[in-house]
Amino acid sequence: MFDIGDKIVYPMHGAGIIVDIEKKEILGKVKDYLIMQMPIGDMKVMLPVDNVEDIGVRLIIEMNQLDEVIDILKGHKTSMPDNWNRRYRLNMDRIKSGDIYEVAEVVRNLMMLDTEKGLSTGERKMLTSAKQMLLSEICLIKDLTIEEVDEMVCNYVLNFDEDCDYFPQENTKPF
Repeated sequence: MFDIGDKIVYPMHGAGIIVDIEKKEILGKVKDYLIMQMPIGDMKVMLPVDNVEDIGVRLIIEMNQLDEVIDILKGHKTSMPDNWNRRYRLNMDRIKSGDIYEVAEVVRNLMMLDTEKGLSTGERKMLTSAKQMLLSEICLIKDLTIEEVDEMVCNYVLNFDEDCDYFPQENTKPF
């Protein structure tokens, strides 16, 4: 299904490049694993080949589909529940889908909400996680650094004209 060199998305974790396919014995069973290199933090992830469809692993989107993601980031905040707990569950379902368009909407909405009235600790962590997923996929599509993509996303969402220094208050770095 996937080959070495493919750029894939692992839902809830982000995008990466398959750098190897290895046989590993784990709990007495030998299975094939995709070894995925993430563009963030020089992290490698092992994914069991047998489970990639169940997990929801997919190829990254094409360059021509990125325009729709950018339109979402530039768009207006969509209606969300006022109750942070309901909003959190709704956004978590969107993130779990692994759909970049849903993740982009969560990132946009939470960044805007944070500038308006702040986020709960849980939502702040969710924003950091969702942003990491979004940035990692865009990095691989555009062949840019995390910092360049982060600035681009900030500019689109918050309509900044100069360098963006937006990060959730809890962290000074996006990851």
